[in-house]
Amino acid sequence: MLNLLVVVLFTLVNIVSVQSAFAQTQKNALVPLPSLDDFTKGEDGWAFGLGIGVEYETAYEGSDEFGLELQPAGAVQWRSGDNIFYFAGEAFGWRGLHNDRWLLEALLGFEEGREESDSDEGWLDGLGEQDEGFELVLQARRAFSSDWRNWLVGRIVTGGDGNLGLFGVGRRFGEQLDGSGHEINVVAVFHDSDYANKGFGITAEQAQRSGLALTTLNGGMRSVGIDYSYRTYINDNWQIYGEALFEYYSSEVRDSPIARSDYETEVGIGFIYVF
Repeated sequence: MLNLLVVVLFTLVNIVSVQSAFAQTQKNALVPLPSLDDFTKGEDGWAFGLGIGVEYETAYEGSDEFGLELQPAGAVQWRSGDNIFYFAGEAFGWRGLHNDRWLLEALLGFEEGREESDSDEGWLDGLGEQDEGFELVLQARRAFSSDWRNWLVGRIVTGGDGNLGLFGVGRRFGEQLDGSGHEINVVAVFHDSDYANKGFGITAEQAQRSGLALTTLNGGMRSVGIDYSYRTYINDNWQIYGEALFEYYSSEVRDSPIARSDYETEVGIGFIYVF
């Protein structure tokens, strides 16, 4: 199934590449990055995008089980100059461009947690359920030039169960300034001990119930990863987007009994109608 989705994704890329001439006529996005929704077409005021996507991904962090999941796509946005405020699914956020080379972003998102039933094979039995909650995400990108060809990226995720940090570099391909094209990022991810143990630690009580070994992780490097984003316009209203993610865990994470795989991966495709 994973191979099928990859084939579909890149087939779509080849099919819709003939639309590049049309895409060039679109107005500039706030920042010309395919990973960022911008439905405003360069104009102040309200903008709406609505669609659906399908993702093939791991069942939970560290899982060796995969599944398909339908996800809503799109957002409600309000633009004022170089600032966009948005509501997208389970997240409220703000994104702002400063001095043409700094992109700052803050959002409050909902974290679904983890349930024992997430594993069809029963690998989470006895570990209990993790509480749902909200996470604050702060992100900054610093471009090397005003055309946003290359950049540095940093992100902090914080909530009730520790902190996670991400640092990396990115590159955009193509000449479009409307948010279509290709983008790739290479990152290193770090977590503190609270965040690490939320995902991969096993307490004494959990060990007794599950039969898994007591596991306590330290803070430090969590993983290295690479992500790819693609977006194009079919016409004035329809977009196609695609994304792929690969994250390879550090040795400490891989040693956890919860990590039945050394990596996490995700592939997704979808369509959005821009009103």
